[in-house]
Amino acid sequence: MANIQAKGSKQRDPLSSLKWASCEEARRSQYLACPIRQVVSRFGDKWSLLVLFMLNRSETGVLRFNEIRRLMTDCSQKMLSQTLKNLEQSHLVHREVFPEVPPRVEYSLTETGQSLMPALMALIEWGKEHFQEIVTD
Repeated sequence: MANIQAKGSKQRDPLSSLKWASCEEARRSQYLACPIRQVVSRFGDKWSLLVLFMLNRSETGVLRFNEIRRLMTDCSQKMLSQTLKNLEQSHLVHREVFPEVPPRVEYSLTETGQSLMPALMALIEWGKEHFQEIVTD
């Protein structure tokens, strides 16, 4: 068959779509590897920040699950449990289980979690300063 091309139309380079896909793939790869995106995705939700704040604010630096739950009344038990697991997997919170009946589980900040606190406290101070500007009806 003869290759018939309409007058005025441009013939596409068959590799152009591959080049575009490869360029898009490279951008996506860079986006996914972005340190800010990766770090903030670990604790950027509202429950994680509140848990970290509560643990930091605790007099002993240690809280049990039900203590955290009492402090965060609007967070469901399931969501709090999931949040604590995520923070533990991200090495921000340490979970210690004591072999008692019933089992006692305590949560505290890890060294990494403690090193995050100055930045979190700065964010809280910024929020207090700009609360009226941000939270408007």
